[in-house]
Amino acid sequence: MLDWVIEGGTVVDGTGAEPFTADVAVQGGRIVEVRREGRITDAARERVRADGAWVTPGFVDVHTHYDGQASWDQTFSPSIHHGVTTVVMGNCGVGFAPHVPGREAELIALMEGVEDIPGVALLEGVKFNWQSFPQYMDALDAMPHTLDFLVQVPHDPLRMAVMQDRALAQAPATEADIAAMRALLREALEAGAAGFSSGRTDNHRTSRGTATPASEAGAAELAGLGEAFRGLGHGVVQMVNDFDVLRGPDGFDAEFDLVETLARAAGRPLSMSWMQRDPGGEQWKRMRERVDAAVAQGLPLFLQAAPRGIGVISGLDAATHIFMGFPGYKEVAQLPLAERAAALREPARRTRILAEKSERLSGDGSSVPPLVDLLLARVEMIAWRMFPLDAQGGTGSAHPNYEPSLAQSFGAMAKQRGAPALEVLYDHLSAGDGSQLIYFPIFNYNDGSLEVVREMLGHPRALFGLSDAGAHVGTICDASCTTFLLTHWVRDRATGRLSLPAAVQMLSSRNAQFMGLADRGRIAPGLRADLNVIDPARLAVGMPRLVRDLPAGGKRFLQVGEGYVGTWVAGQAVQRDGALSQARPGRLVRMGARAG
Repeated sequence: MLDWVIEGGTVVDGTGAEPFTADVAVQGGRIVEVRREGRITDAARERVRADGAWVTPGFVDVHTHYDGQASWDQTFSPSIHHGVTTVVMGNCGVGFAPHVPGREAELIALMEGVEDIPGVALLEGVKFNWQSFPQYMDALDAMPHTLDFLVQVPHDPLRMAVMQDRALAQAPATEADIAAMRALLREALEAGAAGFSSGRTDNHRTSRGTATPASEAGAAELAGLGEAFRGLGHGVVQMVNDFDVLRGPDGFDAEFDLVETLARAAGRPLSMSWMQRDPGGEQWKRMRERVDAAVAQGLPLFLQAAPRGIGVISGLDAATHIFMGFPGYKEVAQLPLAERAAALREPARRTRILAEKSERLSGDGSSVPPLVDLLLARVEMIAWRMFPLDAQGGTGSAHPNYEPSLAQSFGAMAKQRGAPALEVLYDHLSAGDGSQLIYFPIFNYNDGSLEVVREMLGHPRALFGLSDAGAHVGTICDASCTTFLLTHWVRDRATGRLSLPAAVQMLSSRNAQFMGLADRGRIAPGLRADLNVIDPARLAVGMPRLVRDLPAGGKRFLQVGEGYVGTWVAGQAVQRDGALSQARPGRLVRMGARAG
């Protein structure tokens, strides 16, 4: 008897081929038949009618930061709400293993500062019942999870485990240091780790305000670590780099040379974050040129691209907003949200706050104080890049507008009202119950649209990435980008749309192939039954809302996708119509000789 059959769905098989109508049969966690002609009439424990629905492979998210959350959350929320069935952790060089007992606070400060995850939540939630990276993998694998997950070895904890205080001081690695790090990386790769990641960006700081330990690692160190892959048939490399933004006129080529040094030494596919920066709005083109040239020489380089602007959501109850340092706001900051908004609307308080100057925010090393300082210093100009995150209609469900026009910006509103931008922002945040949100796309939106993003998504070396799922929890919820790709770029955008087959291929088989996952990412007999059934008429990103479900009562944005009739991992339903099941089929995916 078959376990279940999807009947009459529009199969988008992940290969980029045109969709077709078919039945799909599942048994023992695998797809056993895809029948285009006629119906599958064999006995089955369940039959799922999918007339008019898309049937897709489960999505593979190659850029998440669930490294801490995976040790307390079995569900990988919110990715589970957006069709994702496999996540890759350990990106950007930060993580929690290897771990030296007694130095947990340093790893927490690193993750809190770089990825804006509340330190109190990490302190309470992360178990630290491991030391080596293989022990970390075993500890996570011993927990039940909904989704499959892969782990990469992050450079910063690797450096800290070997060099300890010298790593925190960014001392150059000696030959002995490099050899010790290489041995630990090799041990992890042989235990099934999916790869290695490193971060070289001045935007990344620990919560103590210091540079990340590996941010200035030299060519010898990177090449030495790349050699850990020699003789292995698996593994990828991931990097984030500012390139020339703060490194002088020759910084770009020097930094890109380091990328190529690591790629050559590893001999494995390497991906890097790709975005239109501000400042440095043309840098993405230079990255494309260097990647194209390197690929022509045989280097397996790839570019991770996001499908929308990369920025922050702010609000009175979010991690950041522009008035958080004003004395008059601080007087009411502890009130419940609706009462706080009402207090801010009091005419005398409003007048006083708008006449005040922000006090210095505590230097916690996160991105919040510098961001607020930047907004206040240039608010009249930056207000043209800040938008109300209003709900839009059109699909029978409210969803946020992530490609607003400049005419919808707070700068335009201020000009129309003949009022300072700060005043218009104040009135928006204090209206109603205080739950209004502001969207500020920092990257990918220099021209007031997503045309640059469309060009990136069409590049042959582009990977769907940069969701940062599990990170920046009080300022973004880009785990919803999978759903956004299908709604905005396939269904809703007036011009420059992506075809449905191309979008599904980006979300599934292209990322699976990059990671070396041959058993998923397509709908074909013999492959894993990681599947989605999606109602395209109901598909919506959903409005972000703040919830307090982190350890120690920490809050985060949660954005639940709508229109997912069901998501299955290894043949087991993990969600149906937005309701999570009790099934926990997810496992750590071990690569190489330890696979399976």
